[in-house]
Amino acid sequence: MNTAEVSKELVSIPALLDRNARTFGDSTAYREKEFGIWQSWTWSDTKVQVTNLALGLLKLGVREGDFCAILGRNRPHFYWAMAAVQSVGAVPVPVYQDSAAEELAYVLEDCGARIVFAEDQEQVDKLVEINDSLPQLEEVIYLDPRGLRKYDRTHLHDYNQMIADGAEADATLNKELDARKAKLDYASTCVMLYTSGTTGRPKGVVLSNRNVIESAKNSSEFDHLRREDDVLAYLPMAWVGDYIFSIGQAYWCGFCVNCPESADTLSVDLREIGPTYFFAPPRVFEQQLTDVMIRIEDASPFKRWLFNHFMDFAKDVGPDILDGKPVGAGKRIKYALGEALIYGPLKNTLGYNRIRVGYTAGEAIGPEIFSFYRSMGINLKQLYGQTEATVFITAQPDGEVRADTVGVPSPGVELKLADSGEVYFRSPGVFECYYKNPESTASTKDAEGWVATGDAGFIEKDSGHLRIIDRAKDVGKLADGRMFAPKYVENKLKFFPNILEVVAFGDGRDTCVAFINIDHGAVASWAERNNIAYASYQELAGHPQVLATIKTHVEEVNAQVAQDEMLSGCQIDRFLVLHKELDADDGELTRTRKVRRRIIEEKYDDLIAALYSDASEVSTETEVTYEDGRKGSIKATLSLIDATTHRSSSMKVAAE
Repeated sequence: MNTAEVSKELVSIPALLDRNARTFGDSTAYREKEFGIWQSWTWSDTKVQVTNLALGLLKLGVREGDFCAILGRNRPHFYWAMAAVQSVGAVPVPVYQDSAAEELAYVLEDCGARIVFAEDQEQVDKLVEINDSLPQLEEVIYLDPRGLRKYDRTHLHDYNQMIADGAEADATLNKELDARKAKLDYASTCVMLYTSGTTGRPKGVVLSNRNVIESAKNSSEFDHLRREDDVLAYLPMAWVGDYIFSIGQAYWCGFCVNCPESADTLSVDLREIGPTYFFAPPRVFEQQLTDVMIRIEDASPFKRWLFNHFMDFAKDVGPDILDGKPVGAGKRIKYALGEALIYGPLKNTLGYNRIRVGYTAGEAIGPEIFSFYRSMGINLKQLYGQTEATVFITAQPDGEVRADTVGVPSPGVELKLADSGEVYFRSPGVFECYYKNPESTASTKDAEGWVATGDAGFIEKDSGHLRIIDRAKDVGKLADGRMFAPKYVENKLKFFPNILEVVAFGDGRDTCVAFINIDHGAVASWAERNNIAYASYQELAGHPQVLATIKTHVEEVNAQVAQDEMLSGCQIDRFLVLHKELDADDGELTRTRKVRRRIIEEKYDDLIAALYSDASEVSTETEVTYEDGRKGSIKATLSLIDATTHRSSSMKVAAE
């Protein structure tokens, strides 16, 4: 379908649904695993579910322009709810399901949600807890009835009963629904998504049908997505990426969205589905590689040798074969043997044996991790995007995939750089505004539609690829004037399987220091193999052998960083291993697992001060939030460890 036809007909998500049900209604649109069994719904089934739910919403009194929040995990019912909300002219607002009551209250109050779709008793209880502070909240629609039998039903409604009520709607309501759907056009609001809030309160990003449909269309054509594809919907529904993959591109292409049973069954469900189109943040790929390496360590010596031999070989020839470059017959034969013995079984174990297009984004991925997956023949690429861009700013075309760039401008996207190095973009995906926040809108998007990303980078002259250095606000200078870009060194350290998170400091200082979180699973496995006993995460993180291992990693990275003339000042001079994992519930990470650097800097100012002192250890007490919401504190004495740093090559030349 060409662009002219798109502008006339397919101008909303409900319109795309009507097209799909009419054109390929028997194709599978959704799958969900429940109680260990996969259930399927076609596009025709989806149209019936969405229409009946929309009629139920009309019966409930939902008005055009109302905000309806979605609070739960990835389930077909909630994707249907978003389409039904749009069908009646209201605005869906998916919310992070693991939001604490306070975070949830802020979003619901900010958008003025009248209706909330809540998955189960846990989510309903959050709403009950904050109900007094939300006078505009009128109705709650729940999906799972377990535990809710004795709740007051005055404003509590069963999801399935809503659909049943809609199925019995009279002609008047059907006519009203048709009229509201007919009003929807490219300028109509499609969804409102809240930013992760790395530097302050989350902001509501208003995206129009134009933003979503044009971005979905352009990106689908870029990667040749098709109706036969399968995607796994497991990332938060409140994240813009999930919305584009599981609604925008799914409705545009007509491919199938698969919802796992739970986070605990994700790896099994991934293997059973074998998606052909897959997205994961670097943390997922890092964790999977860590798990693989742990299993290899437990294997027999021959199996370890076989794995390492073929993986070392694959790193040399695998990416070239994947990109269609010339590779000798002998190497192809050996690679085929590796596919039979190692790569194929490993991809099958991971659930990656059918992937045609894979993406990672959100953070920089370690080049070694990136190379590991591509060497096995997995078409893993990088993209760069934001909520304000409806995801896509740059992406890597097939055959031009590199670990050190985030690709070229996506179709329809223009790029430019400010004198400061900050990246600006303009595209059909540029958001409409921040909800009720004209000041922030004006400071982010100018009158010509250029949006400031907040990231610093540069465009390579020869290839046109964009390279991101760091968040613009985080790029600073050491006291001697050398550049300080914390993510550069943080990402290098996070390549090591036993390092989960790193936060570096150094702006305006003489040297760079860092907090490090160990990866509990990887280090615990190491401790078990070496018969090292420990009683808690804190004890394991402070074990002398663990600290010594982390020190070798830091010094190895320092040697690498010293080779970069521009960023050699980012070498870690001193570090400590934190006594607790950085946690979203403690406000240290966003719900998308991004570091809230300023909050960490304020919360642990005593530890930063100690790293810049002559002390060899520091005692501290930290407040923590338990799973049930209770507050507590933990005390610890942490070792402050010096690491060897190196003079950069440019400094050596200058000295000579």
